[in-house]
Amino acid sequence: MAEDVRRVFRMDNEVLAFRFTATVSDRASRTPRERLTDPARLKMWLGATELDVTDVSPTDLKDAVELREAIYRIGSAIAAGEQPESKDVRTLNTIAAAGHAKAALEHERAGWHLTETTPVTDALGVLAMDAIRVLGGPDRGRVKNCEGPGCAGLFLDTSRGANRRWCSMNTCGNKVKKSRSAAS
Repeated sequence: MAEDVRRVFRMDNEVLAFRFTATVSDRASRTPRERLTDPARLKMWLGATELDVTDVSPTDLKDAVELREAIYRIGSAIAAGEQPESKDVRTLNTIAAAGHAKAALEHERAGWHLTETTPVTDALGVLAMDAIRVLGGPDRGRVKNCEGPGCAGLFLDTSRGANRRWCSMNTCGNKVKKSRSAAS
């Protein structure tokens, strides 16, 4: 029986690259939870984001985790007002440059065409380009880490007052509100 992608992964982040970093949950807790546990899980996540690939190797998984962690560290540094590590920036730029995906408009929706020879590299390139767009773009100052208990996930604060505190009101925000009402 196939796993339900929404039971395995959080898919609610508006920024694709940050949704990818959420394949580790509870980052700030004592026991972060790795969700990309094998190549099949990476294939499942990519398919759920319409970056369908036919096969994922253990090396592809290793490359994906390296990219994910570089995006997370860069985003967290930016959220803290710090300079990202040059090694992480190099990783991000190298993976973005290696991809050969082509943007396409089909059935009134934007999507990506991946090459037949290197589809996983292309998909990772799309994720890296999305991260570059957000982390190096005009909204860079709105990148934040979630203040939810144990979370620390990345999100883009698009609220009018730039005062959003949680990656998702439905998960982390509700946890905080429930704990406050239980304490009352």
